[in-house]
Amino acid sequence: MKCDLNFLCSCIAALLIISGCNHSESADTVDEPSPVTPVQVTTVQDSSLAESVELSAVSAYLEKSFVKANINGYIQSTQAVMGKQVGSHQLLFSLITKEAKSIGNSVNKLDAGFKFSGISNIRADQAGTIVQVNHQKGDYVQDGEALATISNRNSLVFLLDLPYEYNRLINQNKTVDILLPDGTKMNGTVSGTMPSVDSVAQTQRYILKVSAGKNIPEGLIAKVRLTKVNHAQAQVLPKSAVLANVTEDEFWVMKLINDSTAVKVKVKKGIESQQTIEVLEPRFSKNDRIITSGNYGIADTAKVKIQY
Repeated sequence: MKCDLNFLCSCIAALLIISGCNHSESADTVDEPSPVTPVQVTTVQDSSLAESVELSAVSAYLEKSFVKANINGYIQSTQAVMGKQVGSHQLLFSLITKEAKSIGNSVNKLDAGFKFSGISNIRADQAGTIVQVNHQKGDYVQDGEALATISNRNSLVFLLDLPYEYNRLINQNKTVDILLPDGTKMNGTVSGTMPSVDSVAQTQRYILKVSAGKNIPEGLIAKVRLTKVNHAQAQVLPKSAVLANVTEDEFWVMKLINDSTAVKVKVKKGIESQQTIEVLEPRFSKNDRIITSGNYGIADTAKVKIQY
């Protein structure tokens, strides 16, 4: 009787263990719901995009005139000051011959008809800025000696040292934008080039003519943009919509095929701006929804939920 009771207890314990294992296995096999990623979407837009290269150019005044003495004598008075803006035919120097300075008005006292003064007035040949003054009042100068140097304000140009690899861009950029350090934007026109190339830097110098009217110091460094490619009707997406691999040689977007599923679509990238990227291939419909937020790291055919 005791043996039968022990056997019965063993059987009940075994049944309980088997029942527990079956319950655990059935619980493990219950399918969990797939994760749903919240996303934001956009559509493709048409926009004008241009790819350009930015180079440096230096301001310069090509034309400089020299104010010269026309007699031997002393500088009696001067209105030439470095940095002063002068007009055409403006009086700059007054010279007096050494004979007139030593004799004074003695000749006129002897005969008033002589009207002898020995003074010669020197004027500016053209308008501009005085960039150099060589002599001051009281100096003795000889005929033909330079008294001052004037830069012609109408001869302002920017000198662009262009790497020869970009030489072909000049043909499609006859007019360029010149950006000054203070934010001022000017239009420049290619007016000439030097027939030589720097042997070390392999750059060729081009002359960019700008309109006169703004007083720009010589030696100012400005930025010049040369357009490389210009697409008037480009298919663009926000930068956040286009994903790339580690080496950035493969690009793709996540496109919705319905309200809850996103698929991976490989794309060919074109021109890139600060905010957008041109998609060359494939051509998307205006109704295609492309994920812009929540697309990083999700797999192909991922489950998503649109957030508005």
